[in-house]
Amino acid sequence: METGRRRGIYAISDRAAIATVFVMAMFMDIMDGTIVNTALPAIGTELHHGSPTDLAWVILGYLLSLAVWIPASGWLGDKFGTKKVFLFALFMFTAASILCGTAQSIDQLTAFRFLQGIGGGMMAPVGTAMLYREYPPIERAKVGAILSIPTLLAPATGPVLGGFITDGLGWRWIFFINLPFGIVAFVIGILRLKEYKNPTAGKFDPAGFFLSAISLGAILYGLNQVELEGWTSTRVLSSLVIGASLGALLIFVERRIAEPILALRLFSDRVFTMTNITSVFATASFFGLVLIMPLMLQGVRGLSPSESGLTTFPQAIGVILMSQVARKLYPKVGPRRLIAAGLVVAGFVMLLLLWTTPDTNLWVYRAILFSRGLCWAFVFIPLQAAAFSQIQPLDTGRASALFSTQRQVASSLGIAVLISVLMSQLNKIPVHVDYLVNAYNAYKVPFMWTCIFAFLGAITALFIDDEKVLSVFRTPSTPPANS
Repeated sequence: METGRRRGIYAISDRAAIATVFVMAMFMDIMDGTIVNTALPAIGTELHHGSPTDLAWVILGYLLSLAVWIPASGWLGDKFGTKKVFLFALFMFTAASILCGTAQSIDQLTAFRFLQGIGGGMMAPVGTAMLYREYPPIERAKVGAILSIPTLLAPATGPVLGGFITDGLGWRWIFFINLPFGIVAFVIGILRLKEYKNPTAGKFDPAGFFLSAISLGAILYGLNQVELEGWTSTRVLSSLVIGASLGALLIFVERRIAEPILALRLFSDRVFTMTNITSVFATASFFGLVLIMPLMLQGVRGLSPSESGLTTFPQAIGVILMSQVARKLYPKVGPRRLIAAGLVVAGFVMLLLLWTTPDTNLWVYRAILFSRGLCWAFVFIPLQAAAFSQIQPLDTGRASALFSTQRQVASSLGIAVLISVLMSQLNKIPVHVDYLVNAYNAYKVPFMWTCIFAFLGAITALFIDDEKVLSVFRTPSTPPANS
């Protein structure tokens, strides 16, 4: 009996164990954002706080916690061990999820969401670093494919599950559902994850820690207040100015100390720099539409959250179906052309939304989003692989922290831009007109912006050095790929 259990636990490879734990943990983390958004009205009703400002803090509490811990996660994993830090983060996220489900007030829920963010802020960067250390540079496209599973599937699944769970079991179960996944991932992690410490991690950098936390927190706070107050709000402008100013000070300080918490020296590599810049536009485009599309389907088309989720879900199917093709083409074609082509075609596919109407059949949206998903497989998988192609094993933790920070800011930036554009268009609708048609047309402007972000990302992708990225695949007798 004991032998059978041990065989079951140890039958999978180290790589499969890391991938399983990472995908389960990240699926919980990423899905949490969309599933909580779906349940906010029910939360406000039960806890007697229905104002947008009060409910916004349920989201902001989590985001501000991410701002503290994402930048520091690379150093923490290097210093104390990636296994210890990852399992601590997983425990914090799961335990805080239980506390969130038992909250009796908005203040309690906000505090518990901050605790949840401690886990969420460290799980992604540390888990990503563990994956990249397990695979040599020549196989890192496989890591991109693994990372794409929770990154792209979770946002599509969240609204569906959120709708069904909130309607059937109540909003508290959107947090309780994390418990079984967290326990399984934690047990596998204890038994199978390998410990890794970086002997060159250095001492704690208090200046870098506090400057990164405050600057990123101010930027995320400002961007997320745009939806409520607009870009010209004193609160928004002051938050963004403070965040940008402290960010500039952070760069100045980190480049002049011996043991910085942020490895900004990694940006001296052109491939890492250009993939991060491209990721800003790609992430803004992708996650911007992930938010805007359900708003249109629910607010204008009148769909329920679960119906809306089922309409947007084909995008994730498209990514999964094409992920293996993208992974195999990566070493043959190179990231520059794959990413640029994927973003250009995805942009043109999204332009089809401009020709839809309030009466368009839902299968048209599903077909468009499915096609967009096919394109997106050629963006995120090679983008992740190329970003880490030149990163040495000792630097994967720090590189992952920088990449995760960039993606968090890019996601918030994309959402802020699209929401502000949408609100501007909705406010222009005159009185005594067909509001439904005009409201639907208002959504076409942010749809256009998702295309613009995609096209800008395609332009920056052209500056990724294929020759350097593909050098890890080439033997001395293998000629360079055509540029």
